[in-house]
Amino acid sequence: MRARFKRYVVCCFAGAAFAATASAQTRYTTVVIDPGHGGFDRGGIPSQRVPEKIMTLDVSLRLKPLLEKAGYKVVMTRNTDVFVPLGARVAMANSYPNAIFVCVHFNSATRSGANGIETYFYSTESAPLAASIHSAVVGGAPSENRGVRRRGYFVLRKTTVPAVLVECGFLTNPTEAQYAQTNAYRQKLAEEIARGILNRPALAARTTYTNRSSRVDVGLQPFLDQRFMRESGTKHRRHKTATKKKSSSTEKKNVSSEEQ
Repeated sequence: MRARFKRYVVCCFAGAAFAATASAQTRYTTVVIDPGHGGFDRGGIPSQRVPEKIMTLDVSLRLKPLLEKAGYKVVMTRNTDVFVPLGARVAMANSYPNAIFVCVHFNSATRSGANGIETYFYSTESAPLAASIHSAVVGGAPSENRGVRRRGYFVLRKTTVPAVLVECGFLTNPTEAQYAQTNAYRQKLAEEIARGILNRPALAARTTYTNRSSRVDVGLQPFLDQRFMRESGTKHRRHKTATKKKSSSTEKKNVSSEEQ
């Protein structure tokens, strides 16, 4: 009788462990896609010819069926050219506790030579997802790797689920803007973002320290800060150093209200 009871207890523990493992594997069942900007908010900088809001929406709409085909429930913060306040986007993401939040953006700078892909995160649990998406997009895009960075943007700081913001290249760079305006390239970006999301082992376990820890390891991420790179064919003299530093500082501050 005692042996039978022990076997029963062991089976119960084994069943509970299996259920816990299965639950961990299927924890994230929803992806909330956030196409940056929209409506009166074009994104980018005032002199920018290619509107960011159109590019982000197109990539996001291409991403949606790829994730649905993989079995995810997909929620869009917007699926047309409308403006959605940042608070509403965050509230939408936070209403799905088993979700991940992916913000799709394109970059811009006053210096046309700036180029490359970069990905942002804020919370500890978001770091592996950021690294996974970044690795996939950089691997499939003919652009420089600007690295994975931790930033306290509103949509990343205020979410209670894993959240990532991916910058899919500079629309102020002639070459990358030309890429972005082709259907094939936008489809490629969507496929690579999906591939990064589908790398399920990259998603860390939920912790009680969401959006609190600043000590995050995102692995080896080569980073080239192009704000301080020289333009090809341009001569730089010592007396221009101060001007250059001021220019780089200006570029760094060219972040739209969408990302604050």
